[in-house]
Amino acid sequence: MAAEGAKAVVPESVLKKRKREEQWALAKKRELDAMKKKVRENRKLIFGRAQQYAKEYESQGLGKHGIICVEDLVHEIMTVGPHFKEANNFLWPFKLKAPLGGLKKKRNHYVEGGDAGNREDYINELIRRMN
Repeated sequence: MAAEGAKAVVPESVLKKRKREEQWALAKKRELDAMKKKVRENRKLIFGRAQQYAKEYESQGLGKHGIICVEDLVHEIMTVGPHFKEANNFLWPFKLKAPLGGLKKKRNHYVEGGDAGNREDYINELIRRMN
């Protein structure tokens, strides 16, 4: 019975080391949380800038014709409105031709040796062939 009541003695150096490690882990966790929050805020800012640039680009090119948003652009093209030619010419940089040399094995996925599907880093090669 005396053996059950006795607790193991832990050296003071081990207790200090454990306390130091716990403090270090807590500090690291706080630092990581702060970093994640900062990245989240930066990501929102970056996407906001891109959206703002797209709006400015569109309004700069078509604002004088009364087309100020994507919905106006789609409506103008779908209804063949009075400024159809300007709206269509605004989209001209996005037109691509058929790729030089054609597509090989359209039925197979790109990872299987075909041309269909996600190319990831090799999309620029296809776009160069289509310009």
